[in-house]
Amino acid sequence: MKTIHRSTASFALCSLLAMAAAAPVVALEQDDPMNDPMNDQKSDQPVSDTWITTKVKSELATTDGVKSMDISVKTVNGVVTLTGTQPNPMAIQNAVATAEKIKGVKRVDATNLTVRNDTTKDRPHE
Repeated sequence: MKTIHRSTASFALCSLLAMAAAAPVVALEQDDPMNDPMNDQKSDQPVSDTWITTKVKSELATTDGVKSMDISVKTVNGVVTLTGTQPNPMAIQNAVATAEKIKGVKRVDATNLTVRNDTTKDRPHE
């Protein structure tokens, strides 16, 4: 099995996130999400919010000690909400600090980002 370097994996993840973020932007041009009855949170800045979410996810992917795949990121009107679990309080602090540094972020809500309460140790990825 070949070893993938962290920078290669990070580049691939960032590329994937960028492609995923592009789809909603195209949809915004074709359909007005503000008229969507399933859209319960209105945003004055849907394109900017999409960019912020993508940027936060890509930065978390390269932040030491943060398990980015265990964090969900949502942005509404510049307020970033982080949800999920992390192995320790320092990882949560690092995730919040990383999100706060992103241009356009007004506030970071990490009340739903908690420390795992299991007793198993994190295993390195193979």
